[in-house]
Amino acid sequence: MSTSFQNIRGTFDILPDAYTEGETRIASSAEWQAVESVIDDVMRRYNYEEIRTPIFEPTELVARGVGQNTDIVQKEMFAFERSDTQYVLRPEITAPVMRAYLQHHLDQRGGVQKLFYVGPCFRAEKPQKGRYRQFHQFGVEVIGADDARADAETIASMMAIYDAFGIDDTRLRINTLGMPAARSAYVSDLVDYLEPYADELSDTSRRRLETNPLRILDTKLDHEQDLLRDAPILTDYVRDEDRAHYEEVKGLLDELDVAYDEDPHLVRGLDYYTRTAFELESPSLGAQSALAGGGRYDLLAQEIGSDEPVPAIGYAAGMERLFLALDTDRLPEPDRPDVFLAALGDDAARWVFRTTQTLRREGLHVAFDMKGRSLKAQMREANRQDATYTLIIGGNELEAEAATVKHMESGEQTEVPFAELTDYLTDRATA
Repeated sequence: MSTSFQNIRGTFDILPDAYTEGETRIASSAEWQAVESVIDDVMRRYNYEEIRTPIFEPTELVARGVGQNTDIVQKEMFAFERSDTQYVLRPEITAPVMRAYLQHHLDQRGGVQKLFYVGPCFRAEKPQKGRYRQFHQFGVEVIGADDARADAETIASMMAIYDAFGIDDTRLRINTLGMPAARSAYVSDLVDYLEPYADELSDTSRRRLETNPLRILDTKLDHEQDLLRDAPILTDYVRDEDRAHYEEVKGLLDELDVAYDEDPHLVRGLDYYTRTAFELESPSLGAQSALAGGGRYDLLAQEIGSDEPVPAIGYAAGMERLFLALDTDRLPEPDRPDVFLAALGDDAARWVFRTTQTLRREGLHVAFDMKGRSLKAQMREANRQDATYTLIIGGNELEAEAATVKHMESGEQTEVPFAELTDYLTDRATA
């Protein structure tokens, strides 16, 4: 069978089996579930609660939250209009989470709101390895705390995710961005420094020199990195209190044995960041080495309509990037049936259909044939699905009211009365 329709470039299907598309391995749905389960477990241990927001939001929310001059807003949004209202498929999830926090008055729940999410995002960028137009993020947002402990614990929770997967070839970079007033003075001096070198900059960096100079610090081009070696340093511009906050964050990370490198050129690509910024990378991923990143964004709430600032910090991580860094041998095998029911004859098929439901109600993972195939073909199917047991029913078994139960790995067969089947199988499934 074939179809003229294909998934849209920059997207992919998650199937029951893993497969390769181009040079990229696309994990199976079981592997995605297993990875999400590990993330959920770490989030639970760090006392985060899950939040889910819509995949589309008002365009203005994203533009005001992320920043009008960012690449996301300028050229990467999937936007559409309906009834004179502009919408966008969410390119990130922090602004939507803050919108939900303000809209539903989550501050009234009391205490700091520690939230996490897993879900799809959308950016109209050029697809490449590990980067898609529909991609998936997990992340956390800690809202209502300006204490340095919130920064350190947030970073520690991020590291715990990758530790849980055995990914240890990572480098954590941290910096402080200060507050907008100090950053504005820094940007002015950075522009003055770079303008004489404008002809040596890439087209992207020349555009950023006019619109978002801080992003030039993100350059991966060697000759631009060389130009930046003598550029002004952002940390020289931040206020004493912001520097003190940064020093406290570093001290707390030291207490938690979280290793880090200070990088004075580290900036985040979104306008809402203040003070602490951090990024986790894996050199094994090549030039596009980022696994996760985040920082503090105390002014985001006001940007999207709050009367008062709301202290907050968080991070976001790409699921696809995680899969690239993950040793696939560490992923679990697909869940296999506890028992496959094979029938020989119409009466046996009806008995199998009824009994399948009975066994499932007892919590067993049960499979059976729906194509009316021969017993030999059904046994091949039981092998393909890697069932632990196969229960064989034919006319003789129905007359004797006892099933033939075959342990597929050993080949051992046992006659089990129908009345004892449920206990027999559930006891072995839970052993």
